[in-house]
Amino acid sequence: MAEIDWDDFTKIELRVGRIINAEPFPEARKPAYKLLIDFGEEIGIKKSSAQITNLYQPQELIDKLVVAVVNFPKKQIGSFMSECLVTGFHNESGEVALCVPDKPVPVGTKLL
Repeated sequence: MAEIDWDDFTKIELRVGRIINAEPFPEARKPAYKLLIDFGEEIGIKKSSAQITNLYQPQELIDKLVVAVVNFPKKQIGSFMSECLVTGFHNESGEVALCVPDKPVPVGTKLL
């Protein structure tokens, strides 16, 4: 495991967002969804591609709070421009479970 110092950690903008739209992304090399995520007034709405199709259906993602990195450079994924990185953890089967707050918090809240 590589160590980082506090200054490295403070550069990462991990924020809570609310998924406002989720749809299949059939052009992706690996099964994925296109997500629209609202991070509140300061950051706004950002797009992301997420390989979470094994554990989630698009309709159940709407209104779900998620934790995402919002200050990575944009990344072109096929015809789609991803603007943030939704975080998650691999389970024992290798499927991605989203990293989510366990209590309601305002969108845009920064991880401390």
